[in-house]
Formats: sequence, structure tokens, C-alpha cells
Amino acid sequence: MQKYLCLFRGGDERMATMSPEEVQAHMDEWRVWMEGLAEKGLLIDSLPLKAEGKQVSGGGKVVTDGPFAEGAEIVGGYLMMNATSLDEAVAQTKGCPILDADDGHIEVREIVDM
Repeated sequence: MQKYLCLFRGGDERMATMSPEEVQAHMDEWRVWMEGLAEKGLLIDSLPLKAEGKQVSGGGKVVTDGPFAEGAEIVGGYLMMNATSLDEAVAQTKGCPILDADDGHIEVREIVDM
């Protein structure tokens, strides 16, 4: 098994229009999807990220406030999973609730052992 990182982007506009009950139902969909990965032994870790942050550049001399990209491109969270191939990792993301949003997408990348 290889390790893969899924970066979640988008869906913020959709979440902003949801009622508290709809948000809870949406979060329940995330829970069910991640529990399914865990039951298969694929889930390693997953957490949302705050929108605020800092960017360090210029050899460490320049620190600026974020966000650092267009709203739809800001990483909102991540998930690490085990899979036998990139194709399998991608297939496992197809049930992710972020894909219900028009602007929701997932970047899937293999983690390189060092």
C-alpha cells in the first residue's frame, strides 16, 4: 500500500447558504464517507483547516497574512489514505461530499517515502 494525500478545495459558497440543519446533514455525509474509508483500513488521518494562515517566503524574511489564492483554490482540509495505486485512491474519493458542490474538487497525490 502507498500513502496518498487528498486536498479538498471549494464548497464554501454552498456551505454559506445552508441552514444549520443542512450543515449538520452535510457533515454527517462526510462522517459516513470517512467511516467507510476507515472500515476498509484506508483512512490514515483527516482534518479541516482554518482559512487564516501565514505565508513564509523570501528566504524566511517575508511573512504575509493569507489566504493566498482565489477562494475556490484555498485548501479547506486534507485526508491521508492508503491505496494500492493512484487510480484506487481516486476511485475512493468519488463518494466524497465536497464533490456535491459545483466548485468542489479534490487533488489526489502520492506521498513519497523519504
